[in-house]
Amino acid sequence: MIDLRSDTVTKPTEEMRRAMYEAEVGDDVYSEDPSINALEEAAAEILGKENALFVTSGTQGNQVAILTHSVSGSEVIMEADSHIFMYEAAAASAFAGIQPRPLKGIRGSIQPEDLLQAIRSEDIHHPETSLVCLENTHNRAGGAVISAEDMAAIYKICRTNKIPVHLDGARLFNAAAASNLSVKTLSSHCDTVQICLSKGLGAPAGSILAGSASFIHKAKKWRKRLGGGLRQGGVLAAPGMIALKKMAHRLHDDHIKAAKLAQSLAEQPALFVENRVDTNIVLVNIGQTGFSTSRFLQLLKEEGVLAVAFGPQTIRFTTHYEISIKDIEQAIEKISKIVSAKVILH
Repeated sequence: MIDLRSDTVTKPTEEMRRAMYEAEVGDDVYSEDPSINALEEAAAEILGKENALFVTSGTQGNQVAILTHSVSGSEVIMEADSHIFMYEAAAASAFAGIQPRPLKGIRGSIQPEDLLQAIRSEDIHHPETSLVCLENTHNRAGGAVISAEDMAAIYKICRTNKIPVHLDGARLFNAAAASNLSVKTLSSHCDTVQICLSKGLGAPAGSILAGSASFIHKAKKWRKRLGGGLRQGGVLAAPGMIALKKMAHRLHDDHIKAAKLAQSLAEQPALFVENRVDTNIVLVNIGQTGFSTSRFLQLLKEEGVLAVAFGPQTIRFTTHYEISIKDIEQAIEKISKIVSAKVILH
C-alpha cells in the first residue's frame, strides 16, 4: 500500500528501534531520565532557546504553551485555518479558558496590518490579547512556508505590544529545508516553539516545546497537569534524538517527490492542484472528475493508494521517507487510471 495520508504514518527506522531497546532511562518526572535530558538539551541548542521540554504530541505542546502564556478570559490570535484552531478539539478554550481570535492569512501567513487591528485596546469591554500563534509550515495552506520576513514582521509588532508569540512548528524542519535556512533562524522570530519529532523526522512519538528557562519551568507543571509527566520516557526520547540529528537532511527528498506528484497531476485535465507546493503536501481538487471525495478515496484504496479528504472536493497527498520515487510514479498511474475511466464512462 502506498500511504500518502500523512507523514505521521512513518515507522521508526531500524536505528531508532535499536536506540529504543538500548536507551538509558530514568524517571522523567524527577528529571532523572538521561535520554530525555539529552534530547531536551540538544533540541534547545538546535532551536536557539534556553531550554526545552519533551511532550507527548504536538497538540500537547501547543496547549502547554497556551496554558503557560495565557490566563483564562484572555484572547489568543491565530490564523483561521491553523492546526490549533481547526484540529485540536477546542482544547485552548476547554483547558485555558481563552477566546480564540482567528485571522484569515495569505497562504497561512497572518498579515501585519490585520494583526495590528486585531490586538485589543485597553477597554473594559475587551479581553486582553495574551498571545499570538503562528504555524510553519502551514498544514491547511498545503504545507506552505511562512517566510522569515513575515515571521519577523509579526514578531516585531508583538514585541512592541508586549505580546508573546508561539510558533506551532510541527513541520518547522520542512520549512527550514525549503527556505535553505536553519530552524534556529526561523525560531528566532518567536518566544516559544513546538516541533514534532513524529512527522517527517520519523520518530514513533513525541514533540519538543522550547523557550526561555523560566517559561519551561512553568510549562513543566502544565505538562504534568495534562498527564504528560512520563516515567521511563527515554525509550521515546532515544529515537527522537535520531530524528532530530539525522533525519532533517533528507527532507528535501520528500519535497522533490511532492513536486513530481503535483506536476504530473496538474497535467491531468480533470484535476487541479490547489496549492503552490513548497514542501511535502499536495492538495488536489477533483471536482471536475464527477467523483465525490469519499468515492475517489475508495477507488484509490482499491488501487493500493491511501490519501485523505481535505475539503468537499479536495484530497491531500503527503510524502515522507517511506515513499519512494517509484511509489510516486505508481500513484500517478493509479490516479490517472481512475480519472481516465471516469472520462471514458462519460
